[in-house]
Amino acid sequence: MLINGICPPRFANVRAEFERNFAERGEVGAAVCVYQDGEKVVDLWGGYKDLARSQPWEKDTIVIMNSVAKSMCALCTHILIDRGLVDFDAPVARYWPEFAQAGKQGVLVRHVLSHTCGVIFCDHAPPGSWFDWGTHIRALEKQEPAWEPGTKGAYNSINIGYILGEIVRRVTGKTVGTFLREEVTSKLGADYNIGLRSDEIARVSDMHQNPKNGFFKIAADDNTPLGRAFRSAPKIGYFQNCREIRELEVASFGGHGAARATAGIYAMLANNGEIGGVRLLSPQAVERASQLVWEADCMMTQRRIRMGYGFMHNEPNTVPMGANMRAFGHTGTGGAFAWCDRERNMAFAYCTNFQREGPGIGPRGAALGVAAGGGKRPDWLT
Repeated sequence: MLINGICPPRFANVRAEFERNFAERGEVGAAVCVYQDGEKVVDLWGGYKDLARSQPWEKDTIVIMNSVAKSMCALCTHILIDRGLVDFDAPVARYWPEFAQAGKQGVLVRHVLSHTCGVIFCDHAPPGSWFDWGTHIRALEKQEPAWEPGTKGAYNSINIGYILGEIVRRVTGKTVGTFLREEVTSKLGADYNIGLRSDEIARVSDMHQNPKNGFFKIAADDNTPLGRAFRSAPKIGYFQNCREIRELEVASFGGHGAARATAGIYAMLANNGEIGGVRLLSPQAVERASQLVWEADCMMTQRRIRMGYGFMHNEPNTVPMGANMRAFGHTGTGGAFAWCDRERNMAFAYCTNFQREGPGIGPRGAALGVAAGGGKRPDWLT
């Protein structure tokens, strides 16, 4: 397998595990990137865009990174909080009055960021409303919280991007995809966006199904909490490669990008809000964003999660982010994985076009995360 890019000797283990992913773990096409002290030090890509292995994964190939988009929506919200345009402790209804319906007047911005708001279902949304922002937003306005806001946490698989995105829209007049493009990715030169242009769509690799993907198996069971949350999904079967998810702003999981792009964004967080002379957040805002809020066995994902304000935290058994337990980032159910370690000023990102296996991020992402950041190797990782 031809591997392209750069990798210095001190990160030789990253390249070795990247090669093993192709040789032993079923990788099809992928990329991995590491930043250290604000500089890109590892940037590798290889494999193929297609299952027939006839179209090579190029340097500029991008792929759906699924729920990594949740962290990007959170980042946009933290920027508005830092600018004084959104109050971290304010009710969501201050910015979106209609949201207060059905017992949600006590839902605060910080509850949404921390996945403790309880608005994890959207029972009034018809199938396919993921692709109709207005319909999904009106359905969320009618939705009752599943528990008293702030009293417990569970992974908000579908709604968090819509809620944070609507806050961004109400405050700025811009969609969250537009705000992200103008205020984050364009400023950093990062090839990651929610809602793609035609030239960007031309560079997208399809996401290939993996029968061992546990997340989608849970979501397909209408009797599970995750299955209930997925009732607003389009009735088209496998939706990962459809036109709508690329063109529209499916803010919770529809972001597409490259590993070097997400690593660069997380490198900004690792460096306390600034990289390459561009400051997006104050150090105080990054410190607030980096706090751990809860850790528990999550009823939605059926695995242990450690969650902060818009970011997952290091969980060595399922989502290893190196040796530092304060490292934080986000996973995507397709296999994408990004994190940062502020104490080491390090950032990491991996993306793939072959869905992950379980548990957690799966063996390909886990192997690379341990190789880059150290820490305990999960017992199940071979």
